[in-house]
Amino acid sequence: MTDKNNNQDKLISLAIKGIEEVKGENIKILDLRSLDNTVCDYFIICDGNSNTQVNAIASSIQKTVSKSLKEKPWHTEGKNVAKWILMDYVNVVIHVFQKQTREFYDIESLWGDAKIIAIASTY
Repeated sequence: MTDKNNNQDKLISLAIKGIEEVKGENIKILDLRSLDNTVCDYFIICDGNSNTQVNAIASSIQKTVSKSLKEKPWHTEGKNVAKWILMDYVNVVIHVFQKQTREFYDIESLWGDAKIIAIASTY
């Protein structure tokens, strides 16, 4: 396994841990590596029940990843409104939605050819 894959695996694992620590729901990993012209290798998608929880999830992810890997997102969008926060870690992009916003944009369908892995809640 290359360092890139190893770092991606750690980042994904830590992001999921950060999501679960503040009870983010419906966690899915979309593996985009087999698709052409993708912006990254993986999407992680989850949702929360309010803008407060969406912000808490994003903060938890950032703290958890930063603490272990010393990495910060290259770019973050949406924290002001917190209906959809996008966290760009270059090869892994994390989408934290409010439930209604996730249903509206339906990213899983847009990337329907991707391998989708659902993560069972640990709580």
